[in-house]
Amino acid sequence: MHRAHIPALPVKSSVPLPAVAHANFAIGDVVRHRLFDFRGVIFDVDPIFANSEEWYDAIPLDIRPRKDQPFYHLLAENVESSYVAYVSQQNLVLDESEEPIDHPAIAGLFTGYADGRYRLRREHRH
Repeated sequence: MHRAHIPALPVKSSVPLPAVAHANFAIGDVVRHRLFDFRGVIFDVDPIFANSEEWYDAIPLDIRPRKDQPFYHLLAENVESSYVAYVSQQNLVLDESEEPIDHPAIAGLFTGYADGRYRLRREHRH
């Protein structure tokens, strides 16, 4: 499992930043949702929740994740479609199927798939 250190950044939010945010996953990792039947490849990470309150409030209270954890942007897929998903760390696990993700945006962000991971294109690396 990959663990990346995410530095605390100034965020205009009512969510307090944790002392040190540890991401359990990295850009290029293939993950699946713990509760819902979809999987995806991570293309960005937020150290804490950084979406709209409207989006957050739409999540049923009994499964609503904490805001003070990393959130991941995924190129996601299920049996019906491809889409972009925003998922809390607590709701993700590594996908060990070794199957690539079939999403139309993959080629624009990543160069290839090997050993269960995608490699970010050079022009998108910081």
